[in-house]
Amino acid sequence: MKNVINVLMLFCLMIMTNAACAQKEKSNSATASSKSSVAGKVNLSDSEWKKKLSAQEYDVLRKKGTERAFSGKYDKHKAKGVYCCAACGQELFGSDTKFDSGTGWPSFFKPVNKTAVTEDSDTEYGMVRTEVLCSRCDGHLGHVFDDGPKPTGLRYCINSVSLSFKPQ
Repeated sequence: MKNVINVLMLFCLMIMTNAACAQKEKSNSATASSKSSVAGKVNLSDSEWKKKLSAQEYDVLRKKGTERAFSGKYDKHKAKGVYCCAACGQELFGSDTKFDSGTGWPSFFKPVNKTAVTEDSDTEYGMVRTEVLCSRCDGHLGHVFDDGPKPTGLRYCINSVSLSFKPQ
């Protein structure tokens, strides 16, 4: 009789645990869907990004790759205008903040505004760097370093393939 009671108690405990887990999963999915409805935020599935972007854009913007130094179309680009995210079109950097860093990637000393980009810690390849992301679609743009010119002292080192350009 004692064994039957123990088995029943264990069975009830398992049912209660499963119900609690299902409730938590339901709550998490509701939170995730409310995050995706943030005003202006672009949230596409991996397959949607693959359809929207070229293979190189996908590799850099979604998989955090990088283009070869001195290979990008905006490294030596001098036109006046605004550099935008190649994935979602958000304005990121003005041509008036672009400078020649000699690194082989377009470099800027500040974004168009404080909310255009976000930053995240990047510890890949045994280095500690600060990754720069588009705040609208979370696309990987490049990295920011503290060896840039005045007035900010920052160097936003950005992949050309992560950018599009709107002339002034």
